[in-house]
Amino acid sequence: MCLAVPGEVKSIYESNGTTMGKVNFGGVEKEVCFAYLPEIQVGDYTIVHVGFAISRIDEESAQKTLQTFAELGLLEEELDELRGGDLASDSRRKELPR
Repeated sequence: MCLAVPGEVKSIYESNGTTMGKVNFGGVEKEVCFAYLPEIQVGDYTIVHVGFAISRIDEESAQKTLQTFAELGLLEEELDELRGGDLASDSRRKELPR
């Protein structure tokens, strides 16, 4: 279905001049582009759609959204889609100082 899914930012780094990072979605970690959210920090929660972080949200909102997805039977479907491929190879990344 491809919903915008909330997750917790676990790391931030640069890859080919673009701010990227790892986001945890209920135990599934994916590479995400942070170009639209330059102020994002490790530990923040973000809404991600098709590999791009599009909004910063608080933890309570993230948890409520995940709970609603689960209740509607959408969470497993979205997590299965997230288990697919990353946006870029880990070999091209460079850690950013924070």
